[in-house]
Amino acid sequence: MSEMGAMLDQLYDVVIERRDRPRDGSYTNYLLERGVDKICKKIGEESTEVVIAAKNGSNSELVYEIADLFYHLCVLMVDQGVTFDEIEKELRSRRS
Repeated sequence: MSEMGAMLDQLYDVVIERRDRPRDGSYTNYLLERGVDKICKKIGEESTEVVIAAKNGSNSELVYEIADLFYHLCVLMVDQGVTFDEIEKELRSRRS
């Protein structure tokens, strides 16, 4: 597994931990408590910020916004019961 894969697995595990053992003041818990509508709204916002950063030509801004998008996608995945194994399987099925 790449270091990126390991990092995403760790992020996913933290989101699961927050879901199972909520912490006061946790942004992750806030999103999970608000539910899919709030999580999806944040994904929409973050996606737009990725596009803007790409158009601005700032690599550091783009990296920052992509990281935010990955985080919010992990929250959505946990909320909806989707695993990275399922995503990997789908991506592999597209390679022929």
